Amino acid sequence: MEKKILHVVEGREKHITDTGVVRQPLPSMQFRFASPFIVLHHMPPKYYVPGSPEERLHPHPHRGFAPVTFMLQGQGFHRDNAGNSMTVTAGDVQWMFAGKGILHSEGPSEEFLANGGAYELLQLWFNVPAAHKWDAPYYQYVKNTQMPAVAVSEGVHLQLVSGDYENKTGALQNFTPIVSIWGNIEKGSTTTLKTTPGYWTLLYVVDGKITVNGTPVEGFHLVIFDKEDNGEDIQITAGENTRLLYLSADPINEPVAAKDNFVMNTAEEAEQAIADYKNGLFGTLEK
Repeated sequence: MEKKILHVVEGREKHITDTGVVRQPLPSMQFRFASPFIVLHHMPPKYYVPGSPEERLHPHPHRGFAPVTFMLQGQGFHRDNAGNSMTVTAGDVQWMFAGKGILHSEGPSEEFLANGGAYELLQLWFNVPAAHKWDAPYYQYVKNTQMPAVAVSEGVHLQLVSGDYENKTGALQNFTPIVSIWGNIEKGSTTTLKTTPGYWTLLYVVDGKITVNGTPVEGFHLVIFDKEDNGEDIQITAGENTRLLYLSADPINEPVAAKDNFVMNTAEEAEQAIADYKNGLFGTLEK
C-alpha cells in the first residue's frame, strides 16, 4: 500500500552569508520539524574558475545535534576545534556530532579552488536524544565505496549511507535509527522504496522530475510523508534523470528548541548555548 503524502515543500532561497545562498525546504512555513530531521539545506551548484580565492563559512558554534554533509559535487574542507581536519569529496558523506559544543569552519578545499569546477552539497541537521546532547563531539566519514547499492534495477543507482535496508547496513552510525539513501534514477526508470510505519519519512529531489505515489515532484522540493499512515510503499517514476535523497527515521519524541546554530530541548538551554558561545566557552578555532 502506498504511503500517504503529507506535504510537498519547495526549498526557498535563504542567505547564510552575504554571498552564500542555499535552498531550505526544512524547516518551512508549511512544516516545521520531523525530528530527528531538523534542517535541510541544499547548496545549489556553483562554478569556481581555477585559482578562485578562498571562500569559507568561518568558525561558528554548534551544540546538541549532528550536522551531516552529503557532498554532491566538488570537494569541501572541514576543520573543528575537536582536532578534526579533513576534506570531503563528491560522493562521500561527513557526519560531525557537535555534542556539548564545537566550533568548526567549512568551505571549498584549496585543491578544489586551484583546479576549479562545480561545488554542490546537501547539509542536514540530525537531532539526538536529550541523553546524548552533552556527550563529547566526534566525527565520522563515509566514502562512496563503503555505501552498498540498494533497490537495484535498470536505471536505478541508489546507495545506503546509514541504517538497515534490504538486509544491508550503512556505515554511518547514529544515536537513533536513521535510514538514508541517495543516488540517481535515470529517465523512464521506476523503483519502490519501503518505509517503516511510524517513522518520519522524507524524499528530497535534488534536480530532475519524478512522480511519487502519483504526485509530480520537481527539483528543490521535499516530499514529507504521513508517519501515522500505515502504507509502506513509495513508488517513484523518473520523468527526467533525477538525483534524490531518501530519509526515514524513528521519531525522537522530545521537545525541540532550535535557535541559531543550536538544537536543544528547551528555550532556556538554547539561550544558554548562545551565552556560552558569546562568553568564549566553546573555545577557539583559526579559520
